[in-house]
Amino acid sequence: MKWLKTHRNDVILVAVLMVLGGALALFLYATRRDGGYVSVQVDGERLMELFLRADTQVVLGSGEHTNTLVIENGTARVVEADCPDQICVNQGAVRYEGESIVCLPHKLVITVEGGQANDVDATVR
Repeated sequence: MKWLKTHRNDVILVAVLMVLGGALALFLYATRRDGGYVSVQVDGERLMELFLRADTQVVLGSGEHTNTLVIENGTARVVEADCPDQICVNQGAVRYEGESIVCLPHKLVITVEGGQANDVDATVR
């Protein structure tokens, strides 16, 4: 009988954690915002900022350490890299504020920043 009570408490705990996790996921999904631009950093130094609304292709790095960043349709993705693991290429596109693409071998960090501003500059009564 003691085993059954312990088992029931475990089921209740798991159910509560699942409900809380689902609520958190729903909240994060509902409050995400499209980014306005991407910030490109190599070895901790900010190299450039590129707007997501302008389609662009940029080769980052030189020599043995190159990554090709493509911005199109409001998303940014690394389409080509000469690093051995290709994690930055396989990650796919980012577009929401706070998302990042990271290439550790090349010390490259691409972060989406600056959510879209409201089209209205001011209101008058």
